[in-house]
Amino acid sequence: MSKRYPKTLSAGANNTVIALSETEAGKLFIEDTRSDIGSEAEKMKFANTINGLVVKFIRLDLMPDDTEVLVMERLFPLDFRAFEYEKRQLIFEVFENELRQLHAQGFVHRDIRRPSDMPGFSFDNIFLTPSGIRLIDVGISALRSQVGDKLFNKFVEQELQELSAFETFFLNR
Repeated sequence: MSKRYPKTLSAGANNTVIALSETEAGKLFIEDTRSDIGSEAEKMKFANTINGLVVKFIRLDLMPDDTEVLVMERLFPLDFRAFEYEKRQLIFEVFENELRQLHAQGFVHRDIRRPSDMPGFSFDNIFLTPSGIRLIDVGISALRSQVGDKLFNKFVEQELQELSAFETFFLNR
């Protein structure tokens, strides 16, 4: 790491995301949630085998002070408002198709829309990047194999409602 890194990109109640380099970011977990690091890594790896919608998992590592870190690709978000409506429609269609692919393979993100009573932006787990829309923060995501069909289907139904709200937001309709 250079003197430019690490630097904080965001901080939440349970973790902090830092830039490790121009190509990598790391998610540091609060002490009492340390067990989540492995679970989140496994979910990212699973989603990465299906398509490129979820941020790419790179490795689990230790910082120089022995803090555990989940290392992932560093994303550089774009402002979707800079794109014409027709381009945003195409981008959204790809996003929707990739999200449905994840669902069909047994993965649901569960956090594409932040509840209005929580701090932060409504859709702050969705980034528009030069390669399209990407999802971050799979901490509460679920795998059908872990939660069973009934709960998984409920989560998918909720996520499709969130997707509809995101479409309205993203396309500014």
